[in-house]
Amino acid sequence: MKAAFATIALILCCVPFAPAANEKRVDVSAIVTRADAESALGEPVKDPAPRNSEGGDGYYSRCNYYGQNDAKSLVLRVRQVTNGKLDAKKEFQMLSATGKLKSIDDLGDRAGLYTGGPQSGLSRVLMLYVAKGNALITVGIGGMDDENVAIQKAKALARKIVKQL
Repeated sequence: MKAAFATIALILCCVPFAPAANEKRVDVSAIVTRADAESALGEPVKDPAPRNSEGGDGYYSRCNYYGQNDAKSLVLRVRQVTNGKLDAKKEFQMLSATGKLKSIDDLGDRAGLYTGGPQSGLSRVLMLYVAKGNALITVGIGGMDDENVAIQKAKALARKIVKQL
């Protein structure tokens, strides 16, 4: 009986740490496929080079899709923070402290959008940052010609990622 109690006590002591070790890790390239990237950019894309890795402060999943003529790009990042490290909401707060992020209300726990470049033309860039739970998601679209369309596409891709967290 004492052995069973000791085992249960040991398990209960470790429960708060178990989610970090067993937490679902996302592969952003499996969530946002090549077909999704082609739809977002409006043209065929080159083969991506996705990368997933564990770091000292969390798990990273990255994937870049580039259009056939290199004028357009889709950059995807998911950083899942390890317990005890800088959390996603604080990291988002640091990004938004610049005052250049436009707040987005209907996405994740907190979301913000940055757009830059000339007022027209394919050199415009959009960066969408979403904090959801322990994850910070980045969706970047480069070479956009219609900012409103690019915003809607970035939000749709971010929602697709959020659903997998």
